[in-house]
Amino acid sequence: MLIGVPKEIKNHEYRVGLTPSSVRELVARGHRVIVEKNAGGAIGLTDDTYLAAGAELAESAAAVFAQAELIVKVKEPQPDECKLLRADQVLFTYLHLAPDRRQTKLLLDSGVTAIAYETITDNHGGLPLLAPMSEVAGRMAIQAGAACLEKSKGGAGVLLGGVPGVAPGKVTILGGGVVGYNAALVAVGVGAEVTVIDRSLDRLRWLDQQFGNRIRTLYATADTIEASIVEADLIVGAVLIPGAAAPHLIRREQLKHLRPGTVLVDVSIDQGGCFETSRPTTHADPIYIVDDIVHYCVANMPGAVARTSTFALNNATLPFTLALADKGYQRALLDDPHLLNGLNIHRGQLTCFPVADALGLPWSDPLGSLQASP
Repeated sequence: MLIGVPKEIKNHEYRVGLTPSSVRELVARGHRVIVEKNAGGAIGLTDDTYLAAGAELAESAAAVFAQAELIVKVKEPQPDECKLLRADQVLFTYLHLAPDRRQTKLLLDSGVTAIAYETITDNHGGLPLLAPMSEVAGRMAIQAGAACLEKSKGGAGVLLGGVPGVAPGKVTILGGGVVGYNAALVAVGVGAEVTVIDRSLDRLRWLDQQFGNRIRTLYATADTIEASIVEADLIVGAVLIPGAAAPHLIRREQLKHLRPGTVLVDVSIDQGGCFETSRPTTHADPIYIVDDIVHYCVANMPGAVARTSTFALNNATLPFTLALADKGYQRALLDDPHLLNGLNIHRGQLTCFPVADALGLPWSDPLGSLQASP
């Protein structure tokens, strides 16, 4: 199979779909890999390292898309990239379609088969390809939020860890999953007072076991959320419903009850955001202020630490990339129900129910769609 790796073009996105090590694994199995020139140069993965691993180089993204049977990326294809896709190709990347009708329509119109990292599952009910980036984003949420609390950024001028004689800052984390746990880990590490809110009692018990009395855990109700956010200096939105749009846990009218300079970091922004006032921002222009409340809603947070993120992501994606290349996408999907859960779009049909439900579009059963294909 011919696998293509274009350079990412989203704002300040320096990650790359395949590392040279991953390329070497694919080439050793008899596959060809074509990589756009300088795709990984920003993070020290030079063209020479790709050539040494057995890759071929392409002058442009258009050349990669024109030749490849399987496109491996990191972020969702931008409109110009969607126009390069075709019906006999497979796209393997993060998609986050639920809040993105335009991208969904472009992919449906292209006829491509699109497999989303974020909806692939595992035997434990987890999301193994989302987890590594959630770990990065959770840890970065506290780092970014702490910077936004500085007065020069519009924040309240609070140091999360405090100092002797001055109380530490208060962090409220909405969601106790992978993002929430990693955010709590860093927030506790810097000495903040941390509250994690979740609707799963099992998850709250697990968090209590991990942190003991270093954090406070609360069951998610409207009352507990309202009571916690009015006390917080930093609020991290870390809610995930796989494949679906995130629920709005903080409404616009509630902002007036927060202290001026409170910071909201919305890690759920890829799925539409869990604050009503959230809108996607970029690393070039990461924050905005609504009603004296600072919003940080960068949609590709792990891209800021692109080298770490690229290697962490490849560790998770490589087994699935190998399966798709070795078996062909249809056999790979039929053989692995967890990989099949990643099938979002197949030849003009929307095959991920939460996405179809969020966008009000027709849904096709993924297994039936595959079996009906020639």
